[in-house]
Amino acid sequence: MKRLLPVLVLLALVATAVVVFHRSGNPDGRYTGFVEGEERLLRSEVSGRVLDVAFREGDTIPANAVIARLDDTDIAAREQSARQQVEVLARQIDQAQIEAELREASWKQDLRTRQTEAEQARADVDLAARTADREEGLAKSGATTRQMLDDTRNRLSAAKTAAERAGNILERTRAEEATIAAARAHVDVLASQKDLAAKQVAELEVTHAKFQIHAPGVATVVQTQLLWPGELAQPGTPVLSVLDPKDKYVQIYVPVPDLSRVHVGTKMEIELDSNPGKRWPGEVTFVAEHANFTPEKIETRSDRVGQVYRVKVRIVEGVETFMVGAESNVYLVAEAAR
Repeated sequence: MKRLLPVLVLLALVATAVVVFHRSGNPDGRYTGFVEGEERLLRSEVSGRVLDVAFREGDTIPANAVIARLDDTDIAAREQSARQQVEVLARQIDQAQIEAELREASWKQDLRTRQTEAEQARADVDLAARTADREEGLAKSGATTRQMLDDTRNRLSAAKTAAERAGNILERTRAEEATIAAARAHVDVLASQKDLAAKQVAELEVTHAKFQIHAPGVATVVQTQLLWPGELAQPGTPVLSVLDPKDKYVQIYVPVPDLSRVHVGTKMEIELDSNPGKRWPGEVTFVAEHANFTPEKIETRSDRVGQVYRVKVRIVEGVETFMVGAESNVYLVAEAAR
């Protein structure tokens, strides 16, 4: 029993040290992780047969470069047809506009002529009426003949008939204004059709542009080629996976007790296993909202102290030195560690 006592005391000290370590977190502010990068999948947005993929694995792609071209024969034909329709409608609008303007000008001239004729016919009626009244008076006094009286009466009747006919013609001419409105409405209909066709052209242009698949707005490096010339692309089909060589980070796991020291914006230092002693500056850009537990089933408080949070430490300088997958150590800078 006396021999077992030192062993039991030693085991108790070790257990206490383990518990203290877990509850105090990581006193020296040192963590380990792997260099990672956010891969992007460049996908097709339309259906078409692949004509060419301009970049291969390991190639550097300039910003916004065309990485692949799809067969655009059908969409190009549809776009050309729509453009022609717009041109035809534009010519029809010009012609209809000219016809409407000519018709309106002719109608206005005709209207002025008919108004003049109607006014003249009414004046003739007035003159014939005065002459007839005068002849009536002369006939009563016997100063004129029966023939003269009949002639003036006939001229008055003819003047009234001519005035009525001129008035009817004037009304019909005025009614023709509706045809002018119809001609202008036809121009408006053609203009609406042209606007609709122009919108269809714009939509086809947007779709046509998608037959050339572009790289992101930053230079990237091809990681994997997923589609080859001759294959059929569908909307959502990935063509290349790329990586921004300047957007890399080290992913580490931080125990719960260290969260008071590690948060977004915390300054860190990164050391590659392949280059010990050399440290590059880093910065925490992400801390997970939920913890990872080890082991998976937590039954006691002593187990819960082992939970950790996933953290991303962005590499601020010397990012070209870091290869994806490389193991590294990450240290809290002195100020953060204190």
